[in-house]
Order: sequence, then structure tokens, then C-alpha cells
Amino acid sequence: MFYNAVMPGRERSFRVEAIVMRHSDWGESDRLLTLFTRELGKLRVIAKGVRKPRSRKAGHLEPLTQVSLLLARGRDLPIVTQAETINPFTPLKDDLLLLGYASYLIELLDRFTIEEEENQALYRILADSLMRLSDGDDAFCVLRYYELRLLDLVGFRPQLFHCAACQREIQPEDQFFSAEGGGVLCPKCGAKLPGSSPITVQALKYLRHYQRSSYPEARRARIDRGVAREMESVLQDYLTYLLERGLNSPAFIKRVKNLKARHAGG
Repeated sequence: MFYNAVMPGRERSFRVEAIVMRHSDWGESDRLLTLFTRELGKLRVIAKGVRKPRSRKAGHLEPLTQVSLLLARGRDLPIVTQAETINPFTPLKDDLLLLGYASYLIELLDRFTIEEEENQALYRILADSLMRLSDGDDAFCVLRYYELRLLDLVGFRPQLFHCAACQREIQPEDQFFSAEGGGVLCPKCGAKLPGSSPITVQALKYLRHYQRSSYPEARRARIDRGVAREMESVLQDYLTYLLERGLNSPAFIKRVKNLKARHAGG
């Protein structure tokens, strides 16, 4: 059972550091929270009474908030007994586009993880990426770096240095990419495999750079807008293939961008 796994002996409470992924109403005044915790991975908990006007915990338990929580053993799910904000990531909630980017990070993590599976590296890359967006870092770099790190951590690292079919080392020329094949294909193999798409040498160069570099190294790269679009498209196709359906947040991001463009043009 879950509680035997996370609460040794007869301990009645335990503390976690978490990021609130989402919440929903529960009963008359409670909320059901989905968290990604440093200690236990994805976890659902109950926050009692937080919908009451005088609740002291409510402000600490909003989505996209990093918190320290004391949880108590409940009949079905853990119950929040204490909550303290570590980082509210306020800029992410004050800007629709940043909110969209942050929601994308959360949705991607949610779709690739199951409950009660600890992964501290995933927690750290999520917290770091939310902080980077909040601090005003370039969103393209934050999102692409996050996607590649997450793929590494959940076991779907795309092969970018050798042909995914024949295993020969990739040469500095235009190639193909196959989501089904799990990575890049040399021109000979790519031409034979249905569903593979061309990828330019420049897009592959920067995908490889992001995959093998630290974040400070990745953010120093200056990438042409067309190449950036190609990189995003390749990764979105791969993620959609792995998840077997599209994500919701990219459509929201696109609508916000279009709205901003219309306002700027008007």
C-alpha cells in the first residue's frame, strides 16, 4: 500500500517539498491537489477547508507554487496540515504567455509520469525551469532544454549522434528524423522509412548541443528563427508520437501569441 511505502513504521505525518500542478474542488470546502514532490514524485492530497474565506493555507496552495508541506495520514489520501510557500513564481501568473509556457512544463511532466514514483531529477528540472521562466530567461531555450532533459529522465532520449537504424555515426549534412525510429536517420535509411521527415544540419546541430550541454552552455547559443521553429517542430512531433496524442497547452500558447500580435499590429 502507498502509506506503508512512504511512511515507515507508524509515523502519522511526513514533510514534502512540492510544486502544485493543479487543483479541483472537493466536497463543500476542500480541494484535491495534484503535486509533484521532491521526495515521492507525483502525489494527490486533500487540502481541507481551503475554499473558506478565512483559510490561511489557500494562498500557499495555488497551482504553479513551490511549497513545503506537512502531510498527515488520511483515510484515502494524505491531508495537508501545514503549508509554507517557498517560491510563488509570481511573474508566471501575471503574464498569459508565461502562464502558457509554465502550464506546458506541467502538462508534459504530468503526461509522462505516474503517481508515487520518486524522481528527484525530474522535480529539480521542473523547479529550475519555472524559475528560469520567472526570471525572464528566453522561453525557447527553457522549453527545448526542459523537453530534452525530461526525455532523458523518463527513458526516451532521442538518438541524435548515430543513425537510429544502421547505427552509423551521423555526418555533418542534412538528415532525416523518425519519431517511430527514436531519433535521427542517415540519408540512406531515412529515404527508405515511411514517416521520417527531413531535418537540416543546423537544427540537428543545436538539438545535439542542447542534449549534451549544461543549461548555461545551451543558453549561449544564438539560433536563427527558422532553425528554432524546425527544432520545436521536431520535438513536438516526437513528444506527440510518444504520448499518442497532442498536448493542450501549445494551442493555448499559440492563441495568446496571436492575440498579442493583433494588439501590437492594431
